Amino acid sequence: MLFHEIYGSYFNAVATVLAEAAEGTLTGRKMTAIVQKAAFGESLLSIPAALKEQRWPLLESDFSTPLRHVPTMPLTNLQLQWLKALLQDPRIRLFAPDETGLEEVEPLYAPDAFVFFDRYADGDPFTDAHYIACFRIILQVLREKRKIRVRYRGQRETERCYDCVPYRLEYSSKDDKFRLIASRRGSTLTVKVSRILSVTLLEPYTAEELRPAERREDFLILELTDERNALERVMLHFSDLEKETEKLDERHYRVTLRYRREDETEILIRILSFGPVLKVLEPVTLVEQIRKRLARQRCLLGSENAAEQ
Repeated sequence: MLFHEIYGSYFNAVATVLAEAAEGTLTGRKMTAIVQKAAFGESLLSIPAALKEQRWPLLESDFSTPLRHVPTMPLTNLQLQWLKALLQDPRIRLFAPDETGLEEVEPLYAPDAFVFFDRYADGDPFTDAHYIACFRIILQVLREKRKIRVRYRGQRETERCYDCVPYRLEYSSKDDKFRLIASRRGSTLTVKVSRILSVTLLEPYTAEELRPAERREDFLILELTDERNALERVMLHFSDLEKETEKLDERHYRVTLRYRREDETEILIRILSFGPVLKVLEPVTLVEQIRKRLARQRCLLGSENAAEQ
């Protein structure tokens, strides 16, 4: 285990209770609230009782504590090394995390220790100075609740410029890209951060202006052939979506997924990554998109083969 159980939720919950006791502000109700928030559901049956009945001699009957110092939970060297390794990730560094106390720590592993075989190779330029500047301005406006004027390159390389209300950043693990989701005149605007040319801060927005466009949800029906452990892989890959799975026979399953309409392109890419073990039955619009993509790929492959000959 990377993190020892002594630094787990139970000990953190008790430490928070004792910190309140040391301040002289602990009550029975407050102890219950702390345990409920910091630990697990069953903890309400054990931790408060053990402290009140003094089976754990850490609290007095008046909710004071014999401890002279507030309990602390210092990190182990292994934990510090793991945190330092995480902070080497260029995607995490976009958020400018505080690295105080980790200056002399050696990372547990290097970023190139992992090889991603199920991800597109043209991910965002996370270390590019212009990309970082735009990303951090977006973070700033999300925190300060301000409008922005965003200028970016569209799908056909045409330049566009809109005033909008940003309300979310999304990350696609398959594409290895960040997307800005914003509200504009009652509709949803989605912009890849890598295509942004400039971001200008505008005035704060009102709650009415923030109101995102209503999310349209759709159902996707797949037929799955359980080859090469496909069922387990599909369940894991689409674990973020609400789903129903029906067994048709020993090797075939019908999987119904609920997804947001604006995420259709992302869903399509994820489906194609499974190859012939997944067949899209509905909706017809998505079936047609897949046919067009496969036909385009076949044409490109044919052109490459012809060029080689």
